[in-house]
Amino acid sequence: MFKLEMAVRDYECDLQGVVNNAVYQNYLEHARHEFLLANQVDFAALAAQGIDLMVIRAEVDYKASLRPHDRFYVTVEMVPQGRVKVVFVQNVYKEDGTLMVAAKPTVPPCKTVARCEWRRSYWRWLLRPRKPGSCR
Repeated sequence: MFKLEMAVRDYECDLQGVVNNAVYQNYLEHARHEFLLANQVDFAALAAQGIDLMVIRAEVDYKASLRPHDRFYVTVEMVPQGRVKVVFVQNVYKEDGTLMVAAKPTVPPCKTVARCEWRRSYWRWLLRPRKPGSCR
């Protein structure tokens, strides 16, 4: 499972002294992009080619709040849903392993046949069996 470590910055917190709920979307997106890069998929290069991997649904369950300077990590796992769509199962854990957020962003089916074929082949490649601890 892919894991990305981060730390809370002061400006990400609201007046209550906790990470604002919208900031978690940024954490999740950054982790997804790093996951793709670790699997040799460049999100920016895809966008330049007109291949858009857009989230159409984001289920987010907030379990507890991160605070300034907390160290945490985000896990990312891809799960196929149907022929083309995938769900990124993502969790945010405090450094001590406490679950803070559980999320399931969904990347939709594509709009053109060419994009569908591209996505099917890449999703198959990303979801292929691997040795434990291997990103590739």
